[in-house]
Amino acid sequence: MQTTPGVAQVAVAGFNEQFDKHGAWRREVGLRLKVLADWLREQQLLDDGADESLQRLIEQLRSDKVMVAFVAEFSRGKSELINAVFFAGYGRRIMPASAGRTTMCPTELGYDADLPPCLRLLPIETRLQPQALLEWRMVPEQWTRVDLDVNDPEQLAGAMEKVSEVLHVTRDEARALGFWHDDRPEDNPPVNAAGAVEVPRWRHALINMAHPLLRQGLVVLDTPGLNAIGAEPELTVNLIPQAQAVVFILGADTGVTKSDLTIWREHLATMEDSAGTRFVVLNKIDTLWDELSTPAQIEAQMTRQCAETAQTLALDGDQVLALSAQKGLLAKVRGDAALLAQSRLPNFEYLLGQQVLGARQSTLESAIRAGVARVRSDANRTIGVRRRELSEQMLELKGLRGKNHQVIRQMRARVEQEKADFDRSAASVLAVRSVHLKLLRDVFKLLGSSSIKRELAVLSTALREPGLKLGIKKSYTKGFDNLRGVIRQVQLLERDIHSMLNTSFRQLNTEYGFSLQAAEPPSMERFEKDLDAVERSHLQYLGVGNMVQLARPEFAEKLVRALLARVRSIFETALGEIELWNKSTSSQLDAQLRERRRAYGRRIEAIQRIQDAAGGLDLRLGEISDQEAALDAVAERLQTMSHELMGTRAGAGLRAERADEILVA
Repeated sequence: MQTTPGVAQVAVAGFNEQFDKHGAWRREVGLRLKVLADWLREQQLLDDGADESLQRLIEQLRSDKVMVAFVAEFSRGKSELINAVFFAGYGRRIMPASAGRTTMCPTELGYDADLPPCLRLLPIETRLQPQALLEWRMVPEQWTRVDLDVNDPEQLAGAMEKVSEVLHVTRDEARALGFWHDDRPEDNPPVNAAGAVEVPRWRHALINMAHPLLRQGLVVLDTPGLNAIGAEPELTVNLIPQAQAVVFILGADTGVTKSDLTIWREHLATMEDSAGTRFVVLNKIDTLWDELSTPAQIEAQMTRQCAETAQTLALDGDQVLALSAQKGLLAKVRGDAALLAQSRLPNFEYLLGQQVLGARQSTLESAIRAGVARVRSDANRTIGVRRRELSEQMLELKGLRGKNHQVIRQMRARVEQEKADFDRSAASVLAVRSVHLKLLRDVFKLLGSSSIKRELAVLSTALREPGLKLGIKKSYTKGFDNLRGVIRQVQLLERDIHSMLNTSFRQLNTEYGFSLQAAEPPSMERFEKDLDAVERSHLQYLGVGNMVQLARPEFAEKLVRALLARVRSIFETALGEIELWNKSTSSQLDAQLRERRRAYGRRIEAIQRIQDAAGGLDLRLGEISDQEAALDAVAERLQTMSHELMGTRAGAGLRAERADEILVA
């Protein structure tokens, strides 16, 4: 992004700077993980499972997304707040923020390196078709594309105006599109003198641009008012609930209005388990800057308004902030530090960064600690196997001192026979994997698409039935109980697999001297919680107020598709974790089989060298001592590298630019 010439920069540790630091941390830790993986591979300590585990962590750090959703009724200053927080560097408004209705359709701002800078717009008429929004994303030719020049603020802002475009349609057409409700006339959109109803021209907008924050994984979701939110179930049951932060914007002068309260109760209050990521902003405090009032009186008024808002919405007081987005944007453009402080925008940016980025970084750190601990444990097991093999070989060779060639030949024959016996028995070792895979196939069936459709069949049928759906809540309860039952079945199968592996590994360890250890299966608890959150997000459509909307076949069909897509995403994530667990277990067995075969090869080679050359015994014993010392050094290096990664808040020292270069390479 190019900053407009002459625009002063205000030195404030706002959200942008915190996000920059978060991005630099991700790149540094990603580089450390890559260095660890390369070193382990070089030492032949990285099996396929551990390699995939590290690569997943690196990819997670590289492509991790942080979504901040801005939700408000029309004319609350939502787009202006987005401009102030994210786009002040352009020296002007980028998102349309004039009086009245501006953002008419849900708008996502993000970055995809595979696409040029562009604005993509999905026509509103696609609402008349049954496909869910996720499905339309896979059909790029159905979107209208506008190329963007990210270095030209005027062109950029002009292109963004398209999200404000409207159409004028008949009432029947507005009703079919989901914008006209005969039972709730107060929520209906404006009607012009000819009787035509004003509706958005576009159903959804996707903005792809290389803004510094977007490039680092920030996704900004700008939502329209109540009428548009309620007509797009995928927005409220999929997109908003998955945001790391939801910012709900009210007017400081009006407080919580009836339509504000409707949005909160129907679309945001159900996110009760994510209380730490919900913020309420009382915007436009500059309307309270009355020259006839003292600063103390103005402060008291804002404090009272924040307290009343928190009480009305049943929130903690520190989740409600008062600010002026317009004055904050103006202060940043002018470089006016005093006005910026007065706007209170920095308070919001700091809280947003601390809570959202802090929570996200903690989640990533936990994943890194767990992943590195598993990889280190696997590598240490292999090091232990190598140490034991060297120790046994040392004792074996020391026993040859003073022995004649006949004894040495007999020893070689014995080792070769042991190797042959081991190779023959390896088939029985691999039988463990066959039983393991049979149990895993049952898990895969439980988490597959057919299983989801079967468990939600009654609910899907009930939603698609014509007319009012008065008993639909029971169908929802039954459907989600079924899904939770699937997760619990998976947990039971995981326990069976883990128990089987423990028994088999103990037997193999005793019989072959392995050091196999069955890893704990991935926990399914968080997937149950994800299902609980999806169920809560649908509760908004089960109240009496939404019965008429739910009776519309096209709306119910969209709700079904959105539900299936979200559940499928949860189950696929669970399946991915189980597949990685399976691969790690199989790779551990493969690694120890491979190490044993290598050990036999080294023993036969050592005996051959002793047979071929006088003094070869002492030379080989010296080599083994050197190898033991080298293994000690490898173990120490592994300990150091893993400790650095597993420590919280990896230290600075690697330049972000260099980290980018290596990760790209």
